[in-house]
Order: sequence, then structure tokens, then C-alpha cells
Amino acid sequence: MTGGRGTALVVVDVQNDFCTGPVATSRYPGDPAALETAVHNTTRAVEAARARATDVVFVRFVGDPAHQGAAWRRRDAERGKPPKCLEGSWGAEFAEPLVPAPGERVFTKRACFDAFLSDGFEEHLGRRGTGHLAFAGLFADVCVDSTARTAFQKGFHVTVLSDCTTALHTPDEQALRFMRRVYGARVTTHDRAALWTRHPDEEEEEEEEGTGT
Repeated sequence: MTGGRGTALVVVDVQNDFCTGPVATSRYPGDPAALETAVHNTTRAVEAARARATDVVFVRFVGDPAHQGAAWRRRDAERGKPPKCLEGSWGAEFAEPLVPAPGERVFTKRACFDAFLSDGFEEHLGRRGTGHLAFAGLFADVCVDSTARTAFQKGFHVTVLSDCTTALHTPDEQALRFMRRVYGARVTTHDRAALWTRHPDEEEEEEEEGTGT
């Protein structure tokens, strides 16, 4: 469990096979412009986090069959789904113009949804004294949700940047509403960096000071 007061912006799976090109557009059921918007706003959120000296953590997915479990392989075979984000491929690269800066950590999920299953992710947060995670990236109802769920259960406060994500299988608002209700997630937008780069406890303390309690 975490007791830290730091914040990290967690950028989830903003990769070509999920965001742009034929693989992404063939899978996404909505307007592809929503994917472009998520990439654009996530890039802006990363810039805002860097400007405020907030830790930026990148998470990437690789779906090579060698990493897939038996259930994953069976599901894909039954549905005729080819693997995505193969290691070393263009599809696995971060979507332009999103590029990790020198010193920013990148963690790899090998055929799994939850960033906490990637090597070193949780340890990095612990070393940084992180107690609050702000999420941007894809998809709100899959990997963002999976990571936010574990984060909540481990004691992290959760914020989701609604204009930096979109859902794949459910309406966007349904996915966001679920995280608000179940994880107590704060939902805001990338342009409110003064809010989401701060630990929620800092706001409560300021409110208490303002009321003289």
C-alpha cells in the first residue's frame, strides 16, 4: 500500500496499433477523430506535467504470441484476431508526436492489460513516493480501467483525464462513470493541470485552512 504524496501522469498504450493506421481504425467502433483527439490531448498533458515537474510514466503493450497465455491465444483464434503491437514493429511504437523524454521511464506490458503486471512499475512509484496517479491513454474501459482498479486497491488516488482517453467496448461516459463510482476517481480534463498534478489531500488541506478548521 502507498502513503506517498507525489503524483505521476501514467500514459497508457498510446501506440500506433491503437491510435492510427489500419489496425486502429478497423478496431475502433467510433469516429477515428476521437483517437486523434486522445493522442493530441495526451501530448498536451505530458507537456503540462513536465512543466510542473510531475513524474511522467509511459506504459506500452506488446502482444507477441510468445507472451500470450493459453486463454488469450484461444480468444484470438476464436475471434480471428491477429496480434497487435508486435515487438519491434511500427504498430508498437508510440504515436507521434508522443515521445518519452530522457530520463522518463517506460514500462512494458506483455500481453496483459494492467500496468502493475509490468516489471518495475510499482517499484518505481514507490521509490518516487507516488500516491496519486493521473491516467491518460487507451482504452478507458480496458487497460486504463485495469490499471486504475489495481491502483485503487493498492491505495493510490486515481484521476482520469477524460479528454485524453476513449473507450473501446462501452460508451465513454459509461466507462468514466464506472471509475468515478467504484474507484472514487476524480475525472477532469488535460487543461486543468493545476488540479490533476496535485495529490487530492493537498486540496482538502487547503480547504480546511481556508475555513479555519
